[in-house]
Amino acid sequence: MAALINILLLLLVVVVLALWVAAPWWLALAVAALFAAWMLLTRRGRQAASVTGVGISTLRQRLGSSAVIVVGIAGVVGVLVALLAMADGYSETLRKTGSADTAIVMRGSSASEVMSVLERDSVTLIPQAPGIAKDAQGRPIASPELVVAANLPVRGGAPDEESSVQLRGVGEQAWAVRPNVKIVKGRNFRPGMRELIVGAGAERQFAGVEPGDEVRLGNQQWKVVGVFASGDAMDSEIWADANVVADTYRRGGSRASVTVKLADPKAYESFKAGLESNPQLKVDVDTTLDYFSKQSEGMAKVIRIMGITVGIIMAIGAMFGALNTMFAAVAARAREIATLRAIGFRGLPVVVAVMLETMLLALVGGLLGGLLAWLVFNGYSASTLASGTVGKLSFELKVSPALLWTGLKWALAIGFIGGLFPAVRAARLPVTTALREL
Repeated sequence: MAALINILLLLLVVVVLALWVAAPWWLALAVAALFAAWMLLTRRGRQAASVTGVGISTLRQRLGSSAVIVVGIAGVVGVLVALLAMADGYSETLRKTGSADTAIVMRGSSASEVMSVLERDSVTLIPQAPGIAKDAQGRPIASPELVVAANLPVRGGAPDEESSVQLRGVGEQAWAVRPNVKIVKGRNFRPGMRELIVGAGAERQFAGVEPGDEVRLGNQQWKVVGVFASGDAMDSEIWADANVVADTYRRGGSRASVTVKLADPKAYESFKAGLESNPQLKVDVDTTLDYFSKQSEGMAKVIRIMGITVGIIMAIGAMFGALNTMFAAVAARAREIATLRAIGFRGLPVVVAVMLETMLLALVGGLLGGLLAWLVFNGYSASTLASGTVGKLSFELKVSPALLWTGLKWALAIGFIGGLFPAVRAARLPVTTALREL
């Protein structure tokens, strides 16, 4: 019989957790309201409330053991929310970089701009496609751009420590396709000169890139003349004249991509069809919104998996802490529980009371962990590690209400599991045995 009850409890845990994971906040609030009504309006509910009140009143006497639950769960929630905030901040930074009314054209089957090479003929043909917006002079708003990986010294690192940054060669139309890019220090580079402007994020990450500094890129000396800000992934790049970059890195008339401003978001299909139907072109076309969203998927997925894995490992530890604490509390209150059973309290109020006590401690831990994560990590600047072909990306962690709710759900789930088995043990404890033990 005991084995069957344990199996049923495990099945109950699995079912409740499966439903709890998918529960929105409003449904959880509705269930809490129904539960509160049950405690107020029914006899067993009022009994559960009475037993819970007695248990809570003794928390001061068990402050150390109760703090184990609170601190353990706070740590789980804090770490989980911080790692998920990293994934959300990274994804949001890349999503903000794109829009539905701009499109990017790269060589067919290219995973990113760094891997794409468009020959001069393709660069000339792409702006002739239908659906592109025109500027005041009637020219298509299309920006052929060259993207290469460069190395710069890391700010605050060892003297010889360098990391990769994306150097983007652009022309005058780059500003028309990205009107959010603004010079915030110094001035823009002059065409034909070895001058650089540095993104605000790159300025924070790298040393020696203030206006007036000189850096060595591609075996040439460049002068930093300004800093720009865009509020998206472009903040992590450095820009220069496309022709000068092409000469320095021996790229000739080729470009990595062409970014265009569409006449209207609805013009995307005609623009794409015009390029795909041209036998002289072998290109891939995406809106910049789709392109940068795809770029974020892999890294964001890795960060989320890492966060959940670390969270599960920590949650197991917190869960065992809660189980030990509540089993000890039940043992210490065995005579009290037996007395309540003897005077007419049924098993259900006892189960509810023990679980409520645990989940209230879990709730406090979840709120504390979420608050700490928000205070410490919301808006915290971070960056990805650079590889040989992709530069660092600066972004800010975002601790959103949705993430705080996720952390709170984890906390309450730990409290549910940590309180369920001790609660059932308390309800099944024979009255005569409990009275003889103490």
